[in-house]
Amino acid sequence: MKISSFWRYLTIATLLGMLGVGVLVQIARIQTDPEIKELIGRSSIVVRYYYPPRGEIYDRYGRLLAGNTTVYEVSVSLEDVGDDPSDIAMAAQVYLGQDYTAVMELLLNPPDGVRYLRLADYVSSEQAALLMKMQEELDASPDGNPLAALAFRAHLGRQYPEDDLASNLLGFVTHDEYGYFGVEAKYNNLLSGIPVTLLVPTDPRRAVELPEIPPGDSIILTIDRELQAAVEVILEQALYETGAESGTIIVMDPRTGEILTLATTPTMNLNDFSQVGEIFPGETPFNRAISQAYEPGSVFKILTMAAALDNGTVQPGTIFLDDGVFQYGGEYINNWDGGAWGYQDMTGCLAHSLNVCLAWVATEMGSDAFYSYMQRFGIGHLTGIDLASEMTGRLKLPGDSDWYPIDLATNAFGQGVSVTPMQMVMAASALANDGQMVYPHVLYATVQDGRQHTMATQVVGNPVSMNTARTISEMLAIALETEASRGLVPGYRVAGKTGTAQVPTPYGYYDPELTNASFIGWGPVDDPQFLVYVWLEKPRSSPWGSVVAAPVFRQVVEKLVVLQGIPPDAVRAQLAGR
Repeated sequence: MKISSFWRYLTIATLLGMLGVGVLVQIARIQTDPEIKELIGRSSIVVRYYYPPRGEIYDRYGRLLAGNTTVYEVSVSLEDVGDDPSDIAMAAQVYLGQDYTAVMELLLNPPDGVRYLRLADYVSSEQAALLMKMQEELDASPDGNPLAALAFRAHLGRQYPEDDLASNLLGFVTHDEYGYFGVEAKYNNLLSGIPVTLLVPTDPRRAVELPEIPPGDSIILTIDRELQAAVEVILEQALYETGAESGTIIVMDPRTGEILTLATTPTMNLNDFSQVGEIFPGETPFNRAISQAYEPGSVFKILTMAAALDNGTVQPGTIFLDDGVFQYGGEYINNWDGGAWGYQDMTGCLAHSLNVCLAWVATEMGSDAFYSYMQRFGIGHLTGIDLASEMTGRLKLPGDSDWYPIDLATNAFGQGVSVTPMQMVMAASALANDGQMVYPHVLYATVQDGRQHTMATQVVGNPVSMNTARTISEMLAIALETEASRGLVPGYRVAGKTGTAQVPTPYGYYDPELTNASFIGWGPVDDPQFLVYVWLEKPRSSPWGSVVAAPVFRQVVEKLVVLQGIPPDAVRAQLAGR
């Protein structure tokens, strides 16, 4: 090494060493200098999290469902309160809804070391404006301003412009800036963005230069706001007329899996999430469409018949002699009315919803084939829908400790098996979509940095063939027309099936007075563009799905075809040149 290089390196090392010593001396001085310590104490530096603007939520046509609004944190500088804080306490009571006595106690006996006391947060702009106006007017008072100690800090809070619309689907955001239930929870990380942590003074009047914080992504849902609102009205009217405890209606495009409407009860004003415990007490599900499983009853027969057609066990014209009773596994099965319907083809078995016939069909298939098809339809599994808190039902299988041979026969007509409404919708999409079962979803697209990223349709599987799907759709359309069902829609040919299921009790038997009434249908039959599922829980006016649920289906479709612009069959035929 050259001598000149050695001295150069030594000089640099010495300078760096002196610099390091200087830094250590400065740190020690800051920690021990009384004046600096007093300045830091007065500043009351704290760690604060700054959240970026939460992404907004829109319906498929760009109508705002969830956004942000300016709210205020209102606090008091205790050093500026004075001897009599009664005016501040009174203002807090009148404008902020605080307890006068509690505020007075805090102001007179604040916690040790606290210089700035927060009175309230998430105060609306209107409330804060009134309080700020009063403070401004008192500034001109010759006796001084008793509200001078009040300080205001503006920030963003979540707002739902339509209160309870689509509440069970959207979920809500609390003051901890976290989403709960529904879309807000499922896409919380996407919507919330990345928060920034800063050291800031507690004095809210001291300006703090904040960094540029990128907002969270906005999302566009598959929901049609107008249809959602209309269906919620239909559901509420149905509950009123039938006396049902609760209800659920799902509308999906069976070609894409896009959920156009998801309405269920009870609902809540999302701007007042403090009521959630009162509205949904105990284990009440926030969204029955995905979080409550029940025995579906006869709507399940469409899956049994589709499976039997697909594996060749029966054909539409297969004849069955219904003598009113079917014995299997040491047990006896009867029809819903206790009657015998004589010779019936498979379409007749669906039209008259014959338990005896469907039990026979399932046993002719055999347990291996039957349960294999049910699993292919997704029964007993989560759908994977992009909403928080989805639960699954139960499909008992041979080999399970609580499965018995009779279960094969009863499962065939929807007894002893439990599903969520969303599971039935996904399974039925295969029948309405040429055998392709689609993934149900509510996310249409995300918007990031001004660019839209649209979600593609995802096919979950092909439980049955195209021919089977078209065959059973035709059978269900004929079944509805034969029975002059209350679910028929003038001008539109639809396929559908009613369901009436007794409600099981915790004691192992079925309550003869309570039922779950359902209807599932899709159309137009020659080109299905919608699939509708209706479930009314424990209706009182009538126990039958054909009486209480089928008319609700018709009302929904009548509204849907107008809002979605689906012409009647005759018009579509003319437009197609048929």
